[in-house]
Amino acid sequence: MTLPNILYIHSHDTGRYVQPMGHAISTPNLQRLAEQGVLFRQAFCAGPTCSPSRAALLTGQWPHCCGMVGLAHMGFGLNDYSRHVVSVLKSAGYFTALFGFQHEAFDQMRIGYDRLLEDGWGRGIEAARVAPAAARFLRERPRQPFFLSVGMMETHRAFPPHVPADDPRYCLPPAPIADTPQTRRDMADFKTSARTFDWGVGTVLAALEAAGLADNTLVICTTDHGIAFPLMKCNLTDHGMGVFLIMRGPGGFTGGKVIDAMVSQIDVLPTVAEVTGIDPPGWWQGRSMMPLVRGEAAEIRDELFAEITYHAAYEPQRCVRTRRWKYIRRFDERSRPVLVNCDSSPTRDEFLAVDWKNRPVAREQLYDLFYDPNESCNLAGDPAYAGVVREMSARLDHWMQETEDPLLKGPVPESDGPRAHGVRDPDAVDL
Repeated sequence: MTLPNILYIHSHDTGRYVQPMGHAISTPNLQRLAEQGVLFRQAFCAGPTCSPSRAALLTGQWPHCCGMVGLAHMGFGLNDYSRHVVSVLKSAGYFTALFGFQHEAFDQMRIGYDRLLEDGWGRGIEAARVAPAAARFLRERPRQPFFLSVGMMETHRAFPPHVPADDPRYCLPPAPIADTPQTRRDMADFKTSARTFDWGVGTVLAALEAAGLADNTLVICTTDHGIAFPLMKCNLTDHGMGVFLIMRGPGGFTGGKVIDAMVSQIDVLPTVAEVTGIDPPGWWQGRSMMPLVRGEAAEIRDELFAEITYHAAYEPQRCVRTRRWKYIRRFDERSRPVLVNCDSSPTRDEFLAVDWKNRPVAREQLYDLFYDPNESCNLAGDPAYAGVVREMSARLDHWMQETEDPLLKGPVPESDGPRAHGVRDPDAVDL
């Protein structure tokens, strides 16, 4: 069997705000990729914060299982870097390369890529540098099979100023955000950043095609979590957990298929294993999505999970989601938002101006995802839904026990590893 190449293209903080997901955001290359491949409309990250999400996808484990319960540049890391997919694929004969951003290790040499674009951590990780470098790599017809990770910083804050085509007068802020002149300008800047990411995607895919490698390359294109607006990134609503996921290539990832089944990013590696024929290691906790792709099943999950432990500050939360319900539980004693866990932005300034810091935060949340898709009406305290709360709470408890979640033993300690800067005070306002 000829092993297919794997091209993993990923952005930062994009959520589902791209054209193929139905938004008025110009990303024609992503749209073309979706029309050629398979679009997963109900894909979710395993944790809506940067390093935990990426680590879960690339180890096939929940964040608290692989050890990445916080950000790599704040000292957190994997329990075992030999469990990163790079090691698994190298053992199967893959040449591995990283061009651009990663967030699974502060010292990226620990991951073990065969080739790196210097410097892949703090500088030069925007599409303008990363995409042409990756394109050159592909035009050189690298040793095959290869695993190429192309990480672009877009759409992380701070956003560039919007271009005229993204006129803020005609922009709509994301669903949980009030429609004001300031939030429209903020969204216009996001849209321009998304355009830049899309240009990078197009540049890399054009090089793949020109090199004659497209037919034997499985393309995986996704992002880490929701966009960096209040109530989105670093939140366990779908605004934070929901991601776009497009795959194209061998194994049936063709034809513009749209799949509405719930999938988690920890399901990506088991899917790759089935397509490539490599033996899945025993620690992978996801499920192959191939029954969905082949049309053999309508669903592979009746529940999925996500988590937050640390972002800029400690804010331990866990959730379980089914088709109908979302249940979220906090594991601290706070009754007000952890403001430092929201990236600085004009929209954040608007929230702060209307006393966001004093908005109450519930320890338990239950949402009816059919009647309340924006997850704005918490039903956890309504006696009419007590049975649903018990059922969803039991599902969450079972998962935490089965996966030996460290929160079951009490607060998770801050990392003592090397860091660029440490975890913040949860009572802080500014980053």
